[in-house]
Amino acid sequence: MTKIFYTILIAFTFILNVDAQRSNAFHTLNMPSGSPEVIEMQKLGVTKIEISYHSPALRNREVWNNPNVIPQNGSPIAWRAGANMNTTISFSTPVFIEGEALKAGTYGFHVIPNGNEFKLLFAHNNDQWGSYYLDIDKDVTLSVDVTGVPCQKSEQLDYEFINRTENSVVIGLEWGEKRIPFTVSVDLNTSVVESLRSELRGINTYHWQAWDAAANWCLSKNTNLEEALTWAERSINGGYNGFGANKNLTNLTTKARLQQKLNKTEALEQTIAEAISTIGPAYDINTFCMFLLRNKNFKEALELSEIGLKNNPNTWYLMLNHGVANYFLGKKKSAVKMLTKSLENTPKAYQKYVDKVLKDVKNDSYNM
Repeated sequence: MTKIFYTILIAFTFILNVDAQRSNAFHTLNMPSGSPEVIEMQKLGVTKIEISYHSPALRNREVWNNPNVIPQNGSPIAWRAGANMNTTISFSTPVFIEGEALKAGTYGFHVIPNGNEFKLLFAHNNDQWGSYYLDIDKDVTLSVDVTGVPCQKSEQLDYEFINRTENSVVIGLEWGEKRIPFTVSVDLNTSVVESLRSELRGINTYHWQAWDAAANWCLSKNTNLEEALTWAERSINGGYNGFGANKNLTNLTTKARLQQKLNKTEALEQTIAEAISTIGPAYDINTFCMFLLRNKNFKEALELSEIGLKNNPNTWYLMLNHGVANYFLGKKKSAVKMLTKSLENTPKAYQKYVDKVLKDVKNDSYNM
């Protein structure tokens, strides 16, 4: 009789659980969940990485040693790396997972544990309930093998972005005291340049600052320089019928630096002449003067700083440039006079630097 009672009780409990699941499956009410949905996002360069998962709690379970929670060795199935629907991970550009190429897109993320070794599966079939119907042979685009590491205890399963550099980040699935880490990396130059090309065809095509910023980024990474030069020229000359043209010392500096990098000597001389005849604020004059001084165009630096000082008298950094240009042109007396005047007008935060320049000029030991 007792045995029959317990059999009925178990069956009744099962029916209640099934009815509850069926009830939840056929409505769209916003209800609390024991494994709430979480969306994590991280940008890597211009690449957007987004992970969507449901986060279960430990609830005093030894989850890594419980095959009813985390199946082992893919038996009977892979693990959904979360709860409820399969975890998904999206990449807005092509990436590398542990050095293996993966196209941009959204992937179902599944894991096959084997002790402390884990096979990570990225499935193009990304809209599944858990891992129950995952076809590893047909659905999986990429699989990689990684090793688990200890971590600080996490009651709720979550994903962390750690050890970020400009072109890589480690994603760690953490639950309990174990982390499953895998490295995502990008070809930074390629992904950024392709993104810039695309964005410059949209609303940014009307802004000279966007073309200049794109050209400057390439310059800073020493990549795509020929195209970057055309972007700098677009910033100056505008688009169709000159629309959006805005020649200024900012984009002329970018153009000059690119021409220097590309050894376009004659074109650079024309840009320098154009810059000297272009009116701009003191800080832009300073930027181009500094370029001229580093490029050993001392005569042109002197001329530009003199023009700047006519409109911006007693500006300490323009006087500094004027003095340095005179020094390298062999006019030490004029250099000392102007540098002394510059020091008198220099803010306290920069006085130590200008004072050193002045002393080095007096000692004939100043170097750029």
